[in-house]
Amino acid sequence: MSTITSPPAKRLPRFDAARWHATPGPFKVGAVILLAHALFAIVGVFWTPYGFAEMGAGLPLSGASWQHPMGLDQIGRDVFSRFMHGAHIVLLLAFAGTILGMVAGTALGLLSGYVGGWFDEITQRIVEAMISIPFLALALVMIIAAGPALAGEPVLIVFVVGLVYAPRIARIARAAAMEIATREYVAVAELRGEGTWSIVFREILPNAANVLLVEFSLRLSYAPILIGALGFLGFGIRPPTPEWGLMISENRNLLIASPVTVFGPGLGLASLVIGFNLFTDGLSRMLGQRAVAGA
Repeated sequence: MSTITSPPAKRLPRFDAARWHATPGPFKVGAVILLAHALFAIVGVFWTPYGFAEMGAGLPLSGASWQHPMGLDQIGRDVFSRFMHGAHIVLLLAFAGTILGMVAGTALGLLSGYVGGWFDEITQRIVEAMISIPFLALALVMIIAAGPALAGEPVLIVFVVGLVYAPRIARIARAAAMEIATREYVAVAELRGEGTWSIVFREILPNAANVLLVEFSLRLSYAPILIGALGFLGFGIRPPTPEWGLMISENRNLLIASPVTVFGPGLGLASLVIGFNLFTDGLSRMLGQRAVAGA
C-alpha cells in the first residue's frame, strides 16, 4: 500500500544580517530613503487629510499647524495633502520616462556598437547632436513641438523624459557592446549562424547588464529634477494636479509670507534625488566588487 507524502513546506527567505552589514553604506541609506518615498506615495494614493484640489480647507496662507503641517496656499488648499498626492506622480513619471529611454537607448546603442559601419556612423552623429543640447532646452523644444493638444499630458512628459535620456544611454550601451563584441562567445555565436538581433540580445545584452543597470539608476536619479523643472516653468503636468515642481512654482510668491508651502515640495524633491544618488553610488560599488571577485 503506497502512501502519499506531501512535498516539504517551502521556507521563507531569511534576513541575512552578514550580507546586509557588508552592503555599502550609501546603498543602505539610499534604499531606506527610497522605501520611505514609496510608502509615502502609496499612502497618498488612497488617503490624504483633504482632497488635493479641495479649496477652503482653512484660512488661505495659514502657516503650519497640526491640522495643516505644510500650511495652506493662496486659495486655501492643504499643501500637505497635495504633497502626499503628488508623491506617486513624481515617481511614476520618473520611472516610466527612464524605462522608455532605457529601452530605446539600449536597443539603439547595442545594435550600433555591434553592427558598426555606416549604421553606427549615422546613429552616432544623431546621438552626438542630441547630447550637445542641454537637457532642459531639448525637453522644452519637444514639448513646444508637440503642440497645445498634448500640453500637460502625462504621456507627453514620459515621452520627453525618455527621448532626452535615450541618446545618453545609447552612448553607454554602444561602448559596452563594442567591448563585448570582441569576445570569443560572440564569435562562436556568429559561426553558429545566429542573427544580429539574436546575438545582441542573447550574447551582448546579458553581459552589459551591470553597466546598463547602473546607468538606469543614474538616469532615474536625474528624472525628478527634469520633471520638476518642467513643472516649475509651466511645461509639466497641467494644474490642479499636484506635481511637486508645479507646487513650488505656484507657491514661490509666498516664500516670505508662508515659506513652508515651498519648503515641503522642495525638500521632497531634494530627498528623492539624494536617495536615488546614494542608491546608485552603492549599487555601482556592489557591482564593481562582484566584477573584481569574478575576475
